[in-house]
Amino acid sequence: MRVIIMGCGRVGAGLASAMSRRGHHVVVIDQNPSAFSRLDSDFTGETVAGVGFDRDVLIEAGVQTADAFAAVSSGDNSNIISARVARETFGVHHVVARIYDAKRAAVFERLGIPTVATVPWTTERFITALGETPRAPLWQDPTGSLVIAQVDVHEEWFGVSCAKFQELTGARIAFLERLGSPMLPEPRSVLQAEDDVFVATLAAHLDQSRAAAKLPPAEGENS
Repeated sequence: MRVIIMGCGRVGAGLASAMSRRGHHVVVIDQNPSAFSRLDSDFTGETVAGVGFDRDVLIEAGVQTADAFAAVSSGDNSNIISARVARETFGVHHVVARIYDAKRAAVFERLGIPTVATVPWTTERFITALGETPRAPLWQDPTGSLVIAQVDVHEEWFGVSCAKFQELTGARIAFLERLGSPMLPEPRSVLQAEDDVFVATLAAHLDQSRAAAKLPPAEGENS
């Protein structure tokens, strides 16, 4: 792929070097030419000095033939504008923006621009490391209407089939983590003790599904 990365801070430089090592053609844009010194010594891509949402700078970077664009500078506004220009003006298919403001991130997800909201992501990582179930979805589609999230499950669900779980909670089990390994269950698969359960559901129904999973299934329904 031809990948353009706007911003050569620690995140941008790390991403550029990683994509370059994977054999992609990478072009890095940054206003400050000295920022390119952060790139690894084995970086084989190109660098362009300039403002990442300037049309001429983007054209110089090859945006017209780019397969992917990542806006990872330290400024939300710059990332948002450059991502929208790449997507809406030049038709780049894969576009992602790093956003510090979670509320802005949600808005741009609905516009079809995937975002990485730094503070919420870091918070959820710490919560997971401390042994708690993260509340934020692990994934959501660009419209924000469909999500994948981890749910807490009452112990009486153990031995209940995935099909019955979906019927009673309204959430489909997307995958399980069992004994440290992920698995894709079949409808007849049954939940086991210590399973970590990850469901796919409509965002509007997530709280309802979480509440149902934390309660025991109705008597006589454990099949």
